[in-house]
Amino acid sequence: MSTDICLHTPYVCRMNNDQKRPLILVTNDDGVFSKGILALTEAVLPFGDVVVVAPDKPQSGMGHAVTINNLLRLHPLKYDLPVSAAYSCSGTPVDCVKLAIYKVMHRKPDLVVSGINHGSNSSINVIYSGTMSAAMEGAVEGIPAIGFSLLDHSSDADFEASKQVVHKIVKATLENGMPEGICLNVNIPKGSPSTIQGIRICHQAKGYWEDNFDVRTDPHGKPYYWLTGEFKLMDEGLDTDEIALANNVVSVVPVHFDLTAYRTMDQLKKWNL
Repeated sequence: MSTDICLHTPYVCRMNNDQKRPLILVTNDDGVFSKGILALTEAVLPFGDVVVVAPDKPQSGMGHAVTINNLLRLHPLKYDLPVSAAYSCSGTPVDCVKLAIYKVMHRKPDLVVSGINHGSNSSINVIYSGTMSAAMEGAVEGIPAIGFSLLDHSSDADFEASKQVVHKIVKATLENGMPEGICLNVNIPKGSPSTIQGIRICHQAKGYWEDNFDVRTDPHGKPYYWLTGEFKLMDEGLDTDEIALANNVVSVVPVHFDLTAYRTMDQLKKWNL
């Protein structure tokens, strides 16, 4: 494990000069002290110098939001694990990655890992996810990045199987590299290590949320709305993330930030705009 000392000037982490040892950024959207990020940090510690920068409060569903109208603050933390540095951030998961890269770390990290999220980020959920947006921000910066999610919303979720999955995928990523601009969306079924039926490279299932808003009344008698809904799977393919997860298989979906619908470009050119 690294025994490096981080010096703050005011927020600069200086590691040793051994460039062979990977520098890994850990973040999430459930908060810097969530059980999931502690499990993720523990799983990646054997691979390099680890810096944790994560929100000071839950930021689920923030997507790729950034803070532009409020102050951003970083607070150094004492962490229970032997990391090189740890900070809480007052902003979003994407803010955490940006600040880590440009104000905390002495160089760009070799890997960004986000999670382990409490709950699925498969299918359409990827676009709403703060966990995956943090990973995507790493990819935008040209850094290999992975978002990990466990299909268990419980605050007392069992992360033993997830840590084994993280170890295997991080090891493979560091050994093989990743195409620039790509990050991995990894979803892990709920259960023990013995119940996981392997890891599968998948594509994102087509689906959507059929939204509903419950109308409720606050203690002052005023109405408010609470978002609910039901997920609708529209994909009958057998190689999707949803099918993998339904069969207790870890799904790995490579994603990127280029949202261009290339197949539609020729059709639009016929409009003679």
